[in-house]
Amino acid sequence: MHTSFQLTRRTSSWLPLVLLLGLLTTGLAQAQTGAPAIVAPVTEAVLNPYGLRSVWGQGDWVARATLVILALMSLLSWYFIVAKWQAQRQLQTQLHAAQQVFASAEALHRRGAALAANSPFRAMLESALAAARRHGGLGRQVEIGNWLSQDIVQSVASVQMRSQEGLSVLATVGATAPFVGLFGTVWGIYNALVTIGISGQASIDKVAGPVGEALIMTALGLAVAVPAVLGYNWLVRRNRVALHDVKAFGSELHTQLLEEMERMQSRTAATKSV
Repeated sequence: MHTSFQLTRRTSSWLPLVLLLGLLTTGLAQAQTGAPAIVAPVTEAVLNPYGLRSVWGQGDWVARATLVILALMSLLSWYFIVAKWQAQRQLQTQLHAAQQVFASAEALHRRGAALAANSPFRAMLESALAAARRHGGLGRQVEIGNWLSQDIVQSVASVQMRSQEGLSVLATVGATAPFVGLFGTVWGIYNALVTIGISGQASIDKVAGPVGEALIMTALGLAVAVPAVLGYNWLVRRNRVALHDVKAFGSELHTQLLEEMERMQSRTAATKSV
């Protein structure tokens, strides 16, 4: 009986090893015979059927016209952002060149000839010189300093008006684009409700598509308005800095004009005394 117990104990200790060898043998046999193995399920990418292409393809003429208007507004805003940035860079370059020229000790009309023909600072100088020549015919009725100051202020105002061209377009786009997109949203939801009412089905698959396409209009309106508003604020700030420098240049021009006229009067008086 003791011997039988030992045999049973030895057999139970070998049983797990036998089962493991059996499983390994079965797996190798299946691999050799080409048996199908367990493969993880593959998920396929599902395309969104309610995108911008669907809005254009399934929308009526009102929805398409709204999309075209938003596209034109976006193109206009980006065009003026880039164009005004380049114009501001050109103005800064011309201002730097004018400051370098005015640092010399030559006569003012010779300094103006050294500036570019399209430079607003050259036009400002030539206008101030012409005003100084016209002052002699006024019979001393207007003081020369006030006369020159008035002409320079008008020249600075002209530069300021040119620097603000196009900014009104950015302000208009930033203020109206969200409402244009909202109009497209309202119109799309209206058409969706009409379609649901005619079909008599209000399930999620019937509602999600038309309502989602309508909400795309709101997103497009915001996508057009946000760059326009940010670009407008950025350009206005750069304009403010540039106009401060232009006014400083005008003040320096006014001072140098008075100094040159004083030197000319002193030389004339010295010549007459001799």
